[in-house]
Amino acid sequence: MKKVKILFALLIAIFSLGSSSFAQDGKKNIFKVNVISPIVRTGSFFYERAITQKSSLQLGVFYTGYSVDDTKLRGFGITPEYRFYLSQSKEAPQGFFVAPFVRYESLNLSTNSSRDEATLSTFGGGLLIGGQWIFSNIISLDVFGGPRVNSRSFKASTSGTTEDDFTLTGFGSFGFRFGVTLGIAF
Repeated sequence: MKKVKILFALLIAIFSLGSSSFAQDGKKNIFKVNVISPIVRTGSFFYERAITQKSSLQLGVFYTGYSVDDTKLRGFGITPEYRFYLSQSKEAPQGFFVAPFVRYESLNLSTNSSRDEATLSTFGGGLLIGGQWIFSNIISLDVFGGPRVNSRSFKASTSGTTEDDFTLTGFGSFGFRFGVTLGIAF
């Protein structure tokens, strides 16, 4: 819980710094939806705001309720990131970018067969590369991917339950984050 409070305080500070205006002809804000996440019964949403001509801040949130083998996962995550746009001819939030990010996830785990229950929290970060385009001055397409690393904390709610009782594919120390979003620029 302490990590969540620190993360929220950091987000408030970052977004308040980004409230200064700068000369820009295009759109400064984008609300986006990850079009890949419904495959794993997850809703993933993002808000991005350009803070300078070459950078932006993005905040992503997700809620999930999917199953892997006998393991049911339900919970949420939050992902703030800073995007640095590399294009000389376009202003943020358009063009190719690099983006360091951090992510916090809080998941409730359960199984059908043995009624085991637990919680899983992860905290980590990584680096993305990607590109974002705005079509017809309103529709955004964002494609990104990159490595991530995280630590996890497992706490059993049922006596005798261990991590081995659950399928935790994708929650290892190292992995890959990717996505494709569609959004509305304003």
